[in-house]
Amino acid sequence: MASVLFAPGWRAEQRRAFLLGLSPSLAVLLVITLVPAAALLVASFTPLSLTDPAATFRFDDPLANYRQLLHDNRFLGSMAVQFKLSASSVALQLLAGLGLALLLNGKSRVLEGARTLFLVPMVLPPIVVALIWKIMYTPDVSPVHRVLEHLGWPVRSLIANPETALWAISLADTWQWFPFTMLMVLASLQMIPDEPLEAARLEGANRWQLFRYIVFPYIRPVLVVCGLFRLIDSFKAFPLIYVLTNGGPGNVTEVTNYYGFIQAFNFSYWGYASAIATVMLVGVFVLSWLVGKLGWSDHEQR
Repeated sequence: MASVLFAPGWRAEQRRAFLLGLSPSLAVLLVITLVPAAALLVASFTPLSLTDPAATFRFDDPLANYRQLLHDNRFLGSMAVQFKLSASSVALQLLAGLGLALLLNGKSRVLEGARTLFLVPMVLPPIVVALIWKIMYTPDVSPVHRVLEHLGWPVRSLIANPETALWAISLADTWQWFPFTMLMVLASLQMIPDEPLEAARLEGANRWQLFRYIVFPYIRPVLVVCGLFRLIDSFKAFPLIYVLTNGGPGNVTEVTNYYGFIQAFNFSYWGYASAIATVMLVGVFVLSWLVGKLGWSDHEQR
């Protein structure tokens, strides 16, 4: 750092200005991100509990929490639930966003109004979205259930059925966040040059061939980025689960972050909950890196 700051020449001055300009942002990032992450990591090595505050700085067996995780069937089950929820919600959001982007890709006031309407769920607070879907899934007050009963098709509450509760949460999460994918893909579609499409049409290519060989390769990097963002955010579906199912019925919708919440705030096992959060953090980084690496390397080969 010192050699960069005091090296002679215009380029050194440019680098010094760049580093000095970044220093306030780096300081804020250090305070609000790195310091809490370091505290979380340190706490995961201790048996910290509100019932035993003296254990805050006890490191006699730093890996005890992580060994316990390997034998905690409820934690392992929560990871399986998290995988199902992330896979289903991300896949549905990508498909719904891509499909609607293709439908809304055009220049007209009607399409512009439809785009604005579809963006509404994304700007709502997560707790508001959870309350909306709580009403939709409650048979006594749900207009959907009332209509189905009037038609002679009564349906049980989806969030009270162990076979459908997780899919109900995935549907609510998809409804809120598919506009993100739609917006990103729509912007990418509108930047595709007309020349390749016109040349392919002159050669007799149909709509499927245009999409497969021209449109999809062009928007594929955008889909990878959308998938990464939504994959990371899928690990934060806490408000939906807290409001809709509270982790139930049983443990069928108890994802890993909700299980960590229970350990920390219901049982006061903060050290153990910190270990759960640390494993989640590492898992998200590794999974995101793998998805991004596979997606971008395949794109470069193409």
